[in-house]
Amino acid sequence: MLRMLPTALLLLLVLTSTIPAQETSHYPAGVEGIRAATVPGPGQYLKWYNIFYESNDLKDPNGNTAPVGFDANVFATAPRFIWITETQIFGADYGFDVLVPLIHSDVEIPGLGLGNSRTAIGDIYIEPILLGWHGDYYDIGAAAGVWAPTGDFKVGSTANAGKDFWTGMFSLGSTLYLDDDKSWSVSALGRYETNSGRSKVAIRPGDDFHIEWGVAKQFDKVFDVGLTGYCHWQVTDDRGAGVTWDRSVHDRFFSVGPEVQYFYEPAGLIFQTRYQFEFGARDRPQGRNLVFSFVKIL
Repeated sequence: MLRMLPTALLLLLVLTSTIPAQETSHYPAGVEGIRAATVPGPGQYLKWYNIFYESNDLKDPNGNTAPVGFDANVFATAPRFIWITETQIFGADYGFDVLVPLIHSDVEIPGLGLGNSRTAIGDIYIEPILLGWHGDYYDIGAAAGVWAPTGDFKVGSTANAGKDFWTGMFSLGSTLYLDDDKSWSVSALGRYETNSGRSKVAIRPGDDFHIEWGVAKQFDKVFDVGLTGYCHWQVTDDRGAGVTWDRSVHDRFFSVGPEVQYFYEPAGLIFQTRYQFEFGARDRPQGRNLVFSFVKIL
């Protein structure tokens, strides 16, 4: 399915001039993997995400480990209700969805005397446009939605559940099937985020671009096993009078790891688990991402 999830990595890092406090994006790349760009057929679905992220490695703008004793553990649980209607637009199934996350963040930076732990509701994601096209050897998904700054936010905290700015997110991707039975799949899903200014600090975070990909083999129509990953690039400068770091420094990171899916047809349930290792990070944490989610066909 084409799936959007509010951020599990909501880290406002209040750092010194040698470790810039770049804003993190709303969307936590990596929450989707195998057939990420495939939108389901008409019906109602509940997808429930559970994301565990940990990092002990904060990277500076050159990709080197910052000597500040960084330690982050973040857990997010987020139900998402999806309704794909019988209506078609340009030959695509039309749907919409909404998601509300609960986030626990525990972030410590002893070298800078910073640290917070808190649990709170995060920013709500509303997606009024969700489109899915289906062919014999492909699926195409497209979507547009908005993150609303409804989550808990406190200036100076390292463990906020909200971001304090609006974000428009636009998604487009495709899943290709390499055989008649659709047992082999290759997928890629791109997302572009553009942000408003923050309400409490004079900063407008730069735009971000993500790609999530997956390669998988299906067995007996119920098991999928594959390799998944994600890529992230900040593509425009942070702006505003509150930007005290080098605006030309843009964060980036990549990841790769295995995924397993299981479809229990009698109950209409799909279980998904993936574990990914980040690498090549700059100006942000580098860690590990464990995602467990399930989809209930209603």
